[in-house]
Amino acid sequence: MIPGLPQAGGMELFIVLVIILLFFGASRVPELARSLGRGKREFHKGVEDVSAKAAAEKAQPEEASSESEGAGQSGHPSPNSSRPRPARELSHGSVGPSCN
Repeated sequence: MIPGLPQAGGMELFIVLVIILLFFGASRVPELARSLGRGKREFHKGVEDVSAKAAAEKAQPEEASSESEGAGQSGHPSPNSSRPRPARELSHGSVGPSCN
């Protein structure tokens, strides 16, 4: 239940289904339901993949911290460092592409 929103009863759901049927037609409704099911399945699969990856990273924090400590001791970042690179600065004369 979401606070501030009214509850959807049986009559409201029936009206929404009739509107969908009129708007899309009887032949497209099964196709729409199938595509919604596929999208939901892919979404859940993606969420499971991300949570599994996060759990794997959480289970092995010592390896990641020892790699970053080694790079910090030498004073130079490792070539596989995931730090963002600074954006290029434009000179004062060039603002962007010219419109000649």
